Amino acid sequence: MSASPKIFVAGATGLLGGQIVRALLDQGASVRALVRPGTSDEKKRSLTAGAGDVELVEGDITAPAERLAEAIGDATTVVSAVQGGPDVIVDGQANLLRAAEKAGARRFIPSDFAIDINKLDDGDNFMIDWRRKAAAERTGTGIEVVSVLNGAFYEVMVGFMGIVDWEQGTLSHWGDPDQPLDLTSVADTAAYTAAVALDPSATGTLRFAGDVVSMREFHEAVQRGSGRTLQLRHLGSADDLRAEITRQAAVAENPFDYVALQYQWCMVSGKGKFDQLDNDRYPHVKPQSVADFVAANPSAN
Repeated sequence: MSASPKIFVAGATGLLGGQIVRALLDQGASVRALVRPGTSDEKKRSLTAGAGDVELVEGDITAPAERLAEAIGDATTVVSAVQGGPDVIVDGQANLLRAAEKAGARRFIPSDFAIDINKLDDGDNFMIDWRRKAAAERTGTGIEVVSVLNGAFYEVMVGFMGIVDWEQGTLSHWGDPDQPLDLTSVADTAAYTAAVALDPSATGTLRFAGDVVSMREFHEAVQRGSGRTLQLRHLGSADDLRAEITRQAAVAENPFDYVALQYQWCMVSGKGKFDQLDNDRYPHVKPQSVADFVAANPSAN
């Protein structure tokens, strides 16, 4: 590994992508960040603020692979932190992978960043289905693919999932309250991703978690961190949740109406649980606990 390896980051203006760029710079990497044409000056400044060797290049992962390969240049590793539908996650990342191969990059880190997608089946979660399809299409590629999984983001658990209702003072869950869950903050996921990108011996799928807690323990941690008392509400079994997903899928016009429930089922059923963690591989990354995250982010509550 050179003294200053060059890493290419797609999706650099997103929440996770921006933090991956910062984590790479903090760990001494040289970064080339892809920004789409028309990206605001404010977002560009957020990537270049502070010390570090970062270069912004305009482009899009749907551009012809030859043009995208020019943007990748001499980067040794390509990190994808893109978000979107199947046109981005499946088709766009396939194009990015072809471009990485054309550019001569040695490794590709796809935008997986989820619970254990390798243990799930098609239909369990339609957004994870896209990632599973993207992974299947990478079979036989000439570039080494290293996948980073982080469980669920803390930010999603206290926000998008709808588990915590700060106004009503409740924390609601399905399934066994003692089923362990893998959770990680966006910042710590970025730090682990940077560590993997800079580790030439990293291979296969690596799994990380900032905290492994049950819903009962998550409830206690959120209360400690926020200083608030929340009523713990049990909504039904994992089977009841699966039935509710089926019911909503039959009437919903938009599958995003129930995708949060699909994520919860994959977790509370235990199906997406990591069998092992690779945290010890990078001891310099000190992940934040759920309670510390909630305490440090009062805007979340």
